[in-house]
Amino acid sequence: MKKFLLKFLWLERSIGVSLDQVIGDRSTPLTEYFFWPQKDAWEEIKNFLESKPWISQTEAISLLNQITEVINYWQEKDGLSKNDICKIKEKFINCVFIGYN
Repeated sequence: MKKFLLKFLWLERSIGVSLDQVIGDRSTPLTEYFFWPQKDAWEEIKNFLESKPWISQTEAISLLNQITEVINYWQEKDGLSKNDICKIKEKFINCVFIGYN
């Protein structure tokens, strides 16, 4: 059972990332959206994770690795087709994507 959920706001010129905690079948926001490239969203989430002793280092590393993969994928894309959306959902099954172009 997953404890955390990464949410991505997929925009044309930036990508936002936020973290929710999953409790049962619901999720509760832990952070606001951090937007890359305006700020270093990865670093913002890293700082948040380090400030929470109840989040294990293993969980934090896994979340940060997922953020890196999604941001790298976002950088490679110039807009999204319906086919791309399906690929993203298949590739990052533990994430939620909002705001497709």
